[in-house]
Amino acid sequence: MIELKNLTLQRGTKVLLNQANATINPRQRVGLIGKNGTGKSSLFALIKGEISQDSGDCQIPKTWKLAAVAQETPALDISALDYVLQGDPELQQFQAALLVAEAANHGNQIAEIHAKLDEIDAYSAPARAAKLLSGLGFSQDEHVKPVKAFSGGWRMRLNLAQALMCRADLLLLDEPTNHLDLETVLWLENHLATLPCTQIIISHDRDFLNATTTHTLELSAQKLHSYGGNYDFYLKERAQRLANQQAAYTKQQAHIKHLQSFIDRFKAKATKATQAQSRVKALEKLELISPAHLDSEFSFEFEQPTHLPNPLLKLDTANLGYGDEIILKNITLSLENGARFGLLGVNGSGKSTFIKALAGSLKPVSGQIIKSDKLNIGYFAQHQLDTLRDDQSPIWHIQQLSPDVREQEIRNYLGGFNFIGDMATQPIEPFSGGEKARLALAMLVWQKPNLLLLDEPTNHLDLDMRHALTVALQSFQGAMILVSHDRSLIEATTDQFLLIHSGSLQAFDGDLNDYRAWRLAQENAANAPAQSSQSQNRKDVKRLEAQIRQERSRRSKPIQQKIDKAEKEMSILQVKLTDLERILADEVTYLPENKTNLQQFLTQTAEIKVKLSELEENWLQWQEELECVNAEIDAEFAE
Repeated sequence: MIELKNLTLQRGTKVLLNQANATINPRQRVGLIGKNGTGKSSLFALIKGEISQDSGDCQIPKTWKLAAVAQETPALDISALDYVLQGDPELQQFQAALLVAEAANHGNQIAEIHAKLDEIDAYSAPARAAKLLSGLGFSQDEHVKPVKAFSGGWRMRLNLAQALMCRADLLLLDEPTNHLDLETVLWLENHLATLPCTQIIISHDRDFLNATTTHTLELSAQKLHSYGGNYDFYLKERAQRLANQQAAYTKQQAHIKHLQSFIDRFKAKATKATQAQSRVKALEKLELISPAHLDSEFSFEFEQPTHLPNPLLKLDTANLGYGDEIILKNITLSLENGARFGLLGVNGSGKSTFIKALAGSLKPVSGQIIKSDKLNIGYFAQHQLDTLRDDQSPIWHIQQLSPDVREQEIRNYLGGFNFIGDMATQPIEPFSGGEKARLALAMLVWQKPNLLLLDEPTNHLDLDMRHALTVALQSFQGAMILVSHDRSLIEATTDQFLLIHSGSLQAFDGDLNDYRAWRLAQENAANAPAQSSQSQNRKDVKRLEAQIRQERSRRSKPIQQKIDKAEKEMSILQVKLTDLERILADEVTYLPENKTNLQQFLTQTAEIKVKLSELEENWLQWQEELECVNAEIDAEFAE
């Protein structure tokens, strides 16, 4: 086990941990959480032996093998597959020793080394490495490409594959989902669950933490606080403590009221589509855990856009691509005001190409993109962090957008993004990736866009900032297209999906569970033996998709019937409750001659409220059962 006893850790003059204690048992999967700058990465460096504690003990079994994701990848000539194989140091050691023994013709040594190679399952290592590469999105052709041929994001995937290749006792993962798309994140979740080792994971992706961790370790106020469950468990425990404090409860109610208008808009659609029900559930979860974010430093919102034209933008049979290479064909779309799209598609399908074309940074090869004269686009992509001036301050960046605005007004605004005091006036060169991403978002919000184009906006953002962004996007009045691997953000802020697949853009009717099932069906079909014709392959895909739909319908129908019945009863009771409350609000009801009727009205009101509460609890329980059934079906068809 790992034992941290009275641990004090200081970097420069900043104390990160002060007399902190924690225990991590073998094979626990621990989510290490805390605000940016609290010392999570420094704790990783301590565990890896890269730095030393100032006092106390950090005890790790000496025999444990440790694996972590390298932060740098040299431009090597070796193939991607060979680079991943280097992640198993014992394999490399025995193979090198075998070459020496064979050169010296030492028969006994050769036999002993072969026995050791067999013991560590060395002969299946290339197949295991290839499986890791495929899971992380590399095609078969890319397995043999040199490392230097890949871009920075893909090299980070190679580093992740190399860490996963190690037969480690302790695996340290620091933001492993950055640079991954949604499909790869889902694969990684499943893979980590199969590894028989202790894992400590730093991540700002709530759903990823829920899927991969069994325990949570919070670093706050220079202490380590352990929780016996995943991130949602931690949130509920922390929210309960905050809710017990009257001041926190009052602030919570104000926050919930802010969200309520968005929630109500979807409750009206709850019986119309699974997708809408998913949004309601996500928002109710967000409402439940809101107290956990009450001490967040971030508070901002999108102001009403100056103009809201309709439509904002139209694509007319547009072909999008680069030079002679067409990535997307015959794209036709009318982007209406108020539309909130989540953009789905595998990595490399053309999502970023589509977003760039909408933003105007990529001209269509043919066809038209027609924009309203009043269109004001707010575009966020990772490369925009590179356009920030490292030698200038956050205030300077906002002043370039609005030279005539008073500095104090800009200071007040930047305070909502936690750029306060000297941080607002100093050059941003030493800022972290998360701080620069916050500044880029602050610049976007300042411009009052009526169309938001967001391409992975949550990379580098911590959990509190992601929550603040989610709340702000919920009240945004314009149109939005969002690409993100953060499922909580997608579910809480979008109400429709667009799918890019095989070079085309189409509406996707369903929620993220349906999308995952569709992708699993595709992958199973792709991994099946080759059929005699493409027509047969298409039939197999459709047959598997139909099987998933039929199984989902068969097992979820009884639960769905309960949900529908409960919603109908709640609707009827809500009407009765409204009538009774209107009667009770009338002064005539309280006249002496109406005393008997008043008592009846009060009794009926109390009974209806109790019944509504029971139905709502049952409704939530059945929704959870429905999600479990869908997850079980996905897992079964993934096998």
